[in-house]
Amino acid sequence: MAFEIPKQLYSGKIGETTLGSGSGAVSLGGETSYPFHFFEGDMPHPSKIGMEVWDYDPSEEWPAAVVEPFKDVISSPDAWAKKCVDEYGADMIVLQLKSTDPNGMDRSADEAAKVTKKVLDALDVPLIVWGTANNEKDEEVLKRISETCEGKNLALAPVEEGNHKGVGASALGYKHTVVASTPIDVNLAKQLNVLLENLGVKSANILIDPTTGGLGYGLEYSYSVMERIRMAALTQEDDKLQIPMISNIGNEIWKCKEAGQPIDEAPTLGDPERRGILMETVAAVSYLLAGADVLILRHPESVRLTRSFIDVMINGGMATDMAEISKRLETKEVDLISLSPEPDLTIAEEGVPLKEKVAKPEKKEAAPKPKKKEEKPKPVPKPEEKVVELKPKVEEKAEAEAEEKARVEAEEKAKAEAEAEEKARAEAEAEEKARVEAEEKAKAEAEAEEKARAEGEAEAKAEAKAKEKDDLQALRYQRALEREKLEAERKQLEGKDIPKTPAADQLSLVDRLIQNLDRIHRRV
Repeated sequence: MAFEIPKQLYSGKIGETTLGSGSGAVSLGGETSYPFHFFEGDMPHPSKIGMEVWDYDPSEEWPAAVVEPFKDVISSPDAWAKKCVDEYGADMIVLQLKSTDPNGMDRSADEAAKVTKKVLDALDVPLIVWGTANNEKDEEVLKRISETCEGKNLALAPVEEGNHKGVGASALGYKHTVVASTPIDVNLAKQLNVLLENLGVKSANILIDPTTGGLGYGLEYSYSVMERIRMAALTQEDDKLQIPMISNIGNEIWKCKEAGQPIDEAPTLGDPERRGILMETVAAVSYLLAGADVLILRHPESVRLTRSFIDVMINGGMATDMAEISKRLETKEVDLISLSPEPDLTIAEEGVPLKEKVAKPEKKEAAPKPKKKEEKPKPVPKPEEKVVELKPKVEEKAEAEAEEKARVEAEEKAKAEAEAEEKARAEAEAEEKARVEAEEKAKAEAEAEEKARAEGEAEAKAEAKAKEKDDLQALRYQRALEREKLEAERKQLEGKDIPKTPAADQLSLVDRLIQNLDRIHRRV
């Protein structure tokens, strides 16, 4: 019987979002299965790679490894962006507006718009503009850029709950896309998308930024949240999450300590240049597998390796066939042997160093020979020779006892530390369990209250409806009685002269005519 790969059934589909305009436009999304599961669905638009460009020269802040590829253009954002596209094959450019930070250089919105327009004119690929996550300043800057670059379909980021109305309305009016950014939470991501759609922004003009952590700085948490977003979109038909995702990786990786530490400070971490590139590449591949449709990277080698991985996943092949990392900086040699600690050759069972156990048999073999030669001229051994033989044994015993004592103390210390760690871990687990139970209890109470409220409202509504029906029935009954009474009165008056006025003496027709003529004459 032939083996069949188990397949997941998907009831949802990721929507498509387009960035840029004209011939340089790029489409994202459209997946009908989990990332690269071509045996289960389609992935019409493979993940794209955007490269970072800053709006000022960051040479003094960046590690040397990432400055080197751009040192000739790093002071000119438009030339920098053009090099990323022409030489390194970037699918799009991400202009980081770091200089607009109110806590830093605090450049104005007009200056940011001018730089953005200059970079946009130098490109034929989509442009993403990324602010500083200061809601008030970002809203001012992104609105000005949106107006300046009308109709170019830029991606405005980050759009958060605090500024979604201003930036969202501007994007809607000037025909741009927004990057909805929330702090690593599925429900918050969905909520912001709902707010933007209520404002009038279509889901086809939104990208989800779930906020991504760097390698070793929360990557696994970001990864799990992105997985849950993609699962809700594809298997639970949550249309508010059926939107492509973007991951701002380069900015997170290269600002962490390990990516920038020189070889002198961290010799055991390996070559700094390769270290940072590999950290960025590993994070990029991880987020690809979590469902990212756009990856924002910084180093050209990270871009090349990540693109090679995408090609292998789509077209097949071996990752071992990829070219090695191309270094640009000089490699510094490190003597790791001199940095390594002395090996501990102590045998745990006896507490005797291994070097002593090896040396003892040699002494036994070599000792008898000189004694035989000396026995003839000197039958009585000298006292000095006995001292020489006994002294090493005493020292060896003392050394062995000291080493055994140190070993026992080390074991006790390690045991104490392990017990402390286990206790801390148990306490942390207990706290986490208590927190989860408290949250579940609060959630259950809230659900119970909501259920009771809903039942109360339904009961009140039913009572009001029943009362309304009874009142209507009573009113109908009263009207029927009145009609019957009126009909009875009319039947009694049939064939009788009914007075036209309430007066006791009724006027004849002639008298009424005369009365009317008198009234007319008085008017005249």
